[in-house]
Amino acid sequence: MTRYLVGGAVRDALLGLPVADRDWVVVGSTPRAMTEAGYTPVGRDFPVFLHPETAEEHALARTERKSGHGYHGFVFHAGADVSLMDDLARRDLTINAIARDDDGTLHDPYHGQRDLERRVLRHVSPAFVEDPVRILRLARYYARFARLGFHVAEPTRQLCCDMVASGEIDHLVPERVWAEAEKALMGDEPATFFYFLREIGALARLFPELDALFGVPQPTHYHPEVDCGVHTLLVLDRAAAAGAGLPARYGALCHDYGKALTPARILPGHHGHEERGVAPAEAASQRLGVPKKLRDSAPLIARWHTHVHRIAELRPATVLSLLEGIDALRRPERLDDLVAVCAADVRGRLGYEGRTYPQAEQVRRAHAAALSISGRDIARDRALSGPEIGKALRQARIRAIGDALSATPAPY
Repeated sequence: MTRYLVGGAVRDALLGLPVADRDWVVVGSTPRAMTEAGYTPVGRDFPVFLHPETAEEHALARTERKSGHGYHGFVFHAGADVSLMDDLARRDLTINAIARDDDGTLHDPYHGQRDLERRVLRHVSPAFVEDPVRILRLARYYARFARLGFHVAEPTRQLCCDMVASGEIDHLVPERVWAEAEKALMGDEPATFFYFLREIGALARLFPELDALFGVPQPTHYHPEVDCGVHTLLVLDRAAAAGAGLPARYGALCHDYGKALTPARILPGHHGHEERGVAPAEAASQRLGVPKKLRDSAPLIARWHTHVHRIAELRPATVLSLLEGIDALRRPERLDDLVAVCAADVRGRLGYEGRTYPQAEQVRRAHAAALSISGRDIARDRALSGPEIGKALRQARIRAIGDALSATPAPY
């Protein structure tokens, strides 16, 4: 058998980027020969094996034939008769269809090196249209490499539009959509992923709550960018630039979904969008099958984010309701995620990118003050019991929050 390093490891090395994972394709072998050589089988849909020493994935060279709709609508053939050329032909983009053998020789039948030099994302063959996941992968590569000057070849862009128009994209299963979206969200410029999906008409099919924000106006005094969709993706990119984690980035994506539901008579204002945003954030999370941690936090971020903006105006009791509403007294990471979105929300406006956000310190002081008061202390000091403890605890925390907020400068 002969093995070749393929895909992202070859591509990134040619671009001078760090190589994280290495995948191999094996030509001229069989599943039995691989196991006899000590490889561990792990593939479910087609033969994939782990190297006995490095644990790197080695997949038998394979061909595929379209047999239905969506990601699983394929019949695979893997055997000793499948050539390297056959295997590379089924790959999505030319820059991912380059192989390197053990002596360093590159095999590039689809001119991926040329496209790397020209900074072009181009499909390998018309078979690109057979798998709708390739749209998401292309959008993710575009978001990752746009900063290097990459663009999508026009014929490839047109194929994506055709896949949307034909309804092939509607056969994507939620877990595949989320898997690619999660990777895109954790990139340096995640907004580009969603902008590309919107350009080809896919955003309305896959992320309708986000798509509905485009074209919805906001007051120019507060939002020079005006458009709610543009603002949302600015917020997402600011959260990414600040190194926020996945819950905050996903919360940034969902935080203003309620603005798409604002009654036309009050536009461009959006009074009440926080409450209106809870239901679409929950619906989007349920449809995409996002992890429970994100599914729980995104609606809370939508509901409470403007409270943090206005913390200098709030009564201490309302600040405590905020902390209780996001369950920050038991889950302090909830406050960290909310603050990260709020700071990005302020900076995600044209001309406001460097704006300070002192409200973050204010709400953290309030949080620390509330945590400093425990029910055990209240019961011991006052000899209270039952519901009286809870009532006294709440009052003590409200006083502590008031003292903490009055001891710090107002954020405005």
